Amino acid sequence: MKQHLLALLLMLCGATLTFAQRTISGKVTAENGEALIGASILVKGASGTATDVDGTFSLNVPANATILEVSYTGYASQEITLGASNVVNITLKESITQLTESIITGYGASQIKRTLTGNIAKLKGEDIQNLPVPSVEQGLQGRTAGVFVESVNGKPGGAIRVRVRGASSITASSQPLYVIDGVPITVASQNQNGAALNPLADLNFNDIESLEVLKDASAGAIYGARAANGVVLITTKKGRSGRTNIEFDIQRGIGQPSGYREFLNTAEFIQYYTEAANNTDVVDGVDPNDSGSTTTFVKNRFKRYSGYADYTKQEIETDWQDEAFRTANSTQASLSASGGNDKTRFFASASLSDQEGILVGNAFQRLSTRLNLSQKASERLTLGMNMSLSRTYTNQVPDDNAFSTPLQLIALAPITPVRDLTGRLYDRPTATYYNGLIDVEDAKRDIISYRTLANATASYQIVKNLTLTGEVGADIYNLRDNLFASRRTFAGQGTNGTGNSLYAQVVNINTKAYLNYNGKISERQNLGFTVGTEFQRSRQDRTNVTGTEFPVDDLKTLASSAKITVGNSTLTEFSFLSYFGRVNYDFDRRFLLTLSGRVDGSSRFGINNRFGFFPAASAGWVISEEGFMENSPFSFFKIRASYGLTGNAEIGNFQQLGLLGSASYNGVSGLSPNQIANDDLQWEKTGQLDIGIDFAILKDRISAEIDYYNKNTFDLLLNVPVPGTSGFRTQTQNIGRVENRGFEFVLNGRVLDGAFKWSTALNLAFNQNEVKELAPGQDIIDQGSARLMNVVKVGAPLGVFYGAEYAGVDPQNGDALWYLNTPGKERETTNDFNLVQYIELGSPQPTVIGGFTNTFSYKGLELSVMFQGVGGNSIHNGAGEFMSANANWFDNQTKDQLSAWKKVGDITNVPQARLGYVNGNQSRSSRYLEDGDYIRLRSATLSYQLPSSVLGKLNLSKLRIYLTGQNLLVFTKYTGWDPEVSSDAFVDNVTSGVDFYAAPQPRTVVLGATIGF
Repeated sequence: MKQHLLALLLMLCGATLTFAQRTISGKVTAENGEALIGASILVKGASGTATDVDGTFSLNVPANATILEVSYTGYASQEITLGASNVVNITLKESITQLTESIITGYGASQIKRTLTGNIAKLKGEDIQNLPVPSVEQGLQGRTAGVFVESVNGKPGGAIRVRVRGASSITASSQPLYVIDGVPITVASQNQNGAALNPLADLNFNDIESLEVLKDASAGAIYGARAANGVVLITTKKGRSGRTNIEFDIQRGIGQPSGYREFLNTAEFIQYYTEAANNTDVVDGVDPNDSGSTTTFVKNRFKRYSGYADYTKQEIETDWQDEAFRTANSTQASLSASGGNDKTRFFASASLSDQEGILVGNAFQRLSTRLNLSQKASERLTLGMNMSLSRTYTNQVPDDNAFSTPLQLIALAPITPVRDLTGRLYDRPTATYYNGLIDVEDAKRDIISYRTLANATASYQIVKNLTLTGEVGADIYNLRDNLFASRRTFAGQGTNGTGNSLYAQVVNINTKAYLNYNGKISERQNLGFTVGTEFQRSRQDRTNVTGTEFPVDDLKTLASSAKITVGNSTLTEFSFLSYFGRVNYDFDRRFLLTLSGRVDGSSRFGINNRFGFFPAASAGWVISEEGFMENSPFSFFKIRASYGLTGNAEIGNFQQLGLLGSASYNGVSGLSPNQIANDDLQWEKTGQLDIGIDFAILKDRISAEIDYYNKNTFDLLLNVPVPGTSGFRTQTQNIGRVENRGFEFVLNGRVLDGAFKWSTALNLAFNQNEVKELAPGQDIIDQGSARLMNVVKVGAPLGVFYGAEYAGVDPQNGDALWYLNTPGKERETTNDFNLVQYIELGSPQPTVIGGFTNTFSYKGLELSVMFQGVGGNSIHNGAGEFMSANANWFDNQTKDQLSAWKKVGDITNVPQARLGYVNGNQSRSSRYLEDGDYIRLRSATLSYQLPSSVLGKLNLSKLRIYLTGQNLLVFTKYTGWDPEVSSDAFVDNVTSGVDFYAAPQPRTVVLGATIGF
């Protein structure tokens, strides 16, 4: 016992010993002699600093330190062996392959890229810094192979779809796991009014140092039960010892819709609907001059819709699309400071992002601060803390499916004035439908969120190369969603106004402890391992109250409501307990092996399957290190392969339990069964195979990665019908299978060197998605919606469009025609939609995605241009049955309707216009399905940075002026507002690729400047 106490005492004393030090100084330059400002100088495994404005540095190092690690963006990193001299001057060579860059793999571990056996895509924070977008995922768009990012519409702060190597779940989440500085964060939307918001918009991505996307099972298996959809590791910036660096960035910009549609003007509207009325009278056999004819009815409607004007004079020409859109102003400013000494390092920042939406009434604002600290308490003990606070305000508009959403204004007649002669907005009956501008003026949707992300760490070096780390993290997300709709609004009509207040809080606590080892076991063998445990608990509280009958519109809080119509609160929580491990081994840096595994226990699953095991293995061979490759053109060549199992637990809470719901009878409260238990419920599982090669030629001037993968997701979490004798209709079970398979290509090149430089980066990914199995005897899940075509069908992509095949127009009578597609018979057409057999018409899932970036620079001038695109997918214009509807009703129509059939022999694809008739405007048909391929000039930045010689005289470390454009051009055959669309009214795994009055992406141009002190 005394020996143990003595050993413990010696260990604690050793933790506080201070060893002899010496000071190393020098200068870091490029090959052309230019000083490199901000280059990183680290004592391997210990403290570090950054170079000053003239490229010089000074660093106190332990007397026994032997290696300095030197790195700078765009240059090959170096390891410098220290000798007797205290002066070290270093020259870095430019590199585009970055084979020696460090890749974060999770839980405090990292690997050099050349020894990596899994597939991890890395994006540096500077690649997305200062982009005029609200959310970090939009910065990933087009920059990482196999990662599909889609903004569902152009509302700032709105939902974003991210799919890593395809969609793999039907009812569970298909979003990746996001981990910020070690803390798995909440990404589920908490608001109630309007469309779903994106909680990741709370993050200031100018604070990001790097993003790593773990794509294959070898990389993701250490995150186990939540890694099936990929893992995004976000690391924020840290301080370095040396002088304090202060950086200020300011930008101002404007945004406009990236696309418009053409609608009928007043003359065309009158002519078109007069013709449609005459056609209806002919079909009905009615004299157009009769008082009861459709033609007379239409004339009366014209009088009503024209308000105070005489429609026959065509005095009013209202462009309702212009009323819905506006020029949006934006401002973004950030201030950061970083620095420290050998003991204490810090990074601090504050930022403001203020963006108007291109839709009237829509706006987004974020205030955020961050403080990251690191304290070397002793030679062995290091303490750290990362903390960010943010406040996000969204002036929300209704979702795309609401009459009150701004873009549904386009349904109103162009003969209708916006306001009457007193300045009051027109509404029904003068307007065809509800005038959504009333909501802009007389409704208020304020959503405010407060978010705290914090993580405290303590790392203790037990012996050389072996470190024990403990972490405690928290993600606290508070949201307040307030709605007030006056008595004139659609929501407040008949109630003298309505108000709603929602309060939601999610408290997510995460703790972990793990050991990391990284060292040599012999001269030619290297070993690294991570082993640890993790616990997470998340608790969600929601309180919701609705009231009506407000005395006046100026009193907007529920305290003024005379009647509370809704009042409820909910509480739910879940927890995870995990054990994980990973081993990396290499022999002579040629033969590489990684083994990893995780055991996860979750409160979300049945008692019989509470714990699951998720293993993975990967291996690599660096062939370029072999003697027979000595005279080959390859400066680097590696083959690698991996296979592993990951899981998906994102199904919501308590689906494994038999649940009781509240009930009442005759004023007496009670409980009634509403869910059947499943003690065997468990994770969805994804087995993934990855085979890849990495190579570089021309002395690393050109590098590439090629991967083939196969993701097989099974034990899907689905609601399966059960016998009625059970007393229930469905039960959540593990059944069904979805497969994704494809190829990824990454090419990086340094095309030109010298004074004029040109670098390029290309990524392409091809993915085939297919539903392989559903419940026994079931081959399709169809929601039966008359409007939406997405279904789940065995043998087809997830969410495949399923409906009638449009055959054009009968040239004899103008009827819409459909292909019968009767099995076993020749192809025939019919004008009776009820006789048509539904078939697969297209997929919302793109089969190819990619990005192409080129950067040109000459001295301090730089132009960076990035194109991004998708292909192989279709878009369903779900609003087509209203805006391109052959005059089914009085919605203003797209201009293509002017080519409708008019006389016998006309060859056209637009049926005859008939008011009140359904002549070809059935939504579930290929008539409203279009090619969704597009290539977009996603971003272009022209910048100028002052040279270091001038900066030194100004006592600045950086001065950069830039002009950035976002979504400048789009090349597509899609006739809608924007081909990047998936309406926010229908956001789930199955219903995607639907355009239903969805706002386009904003085309934004910003002018900014970055100043470093």
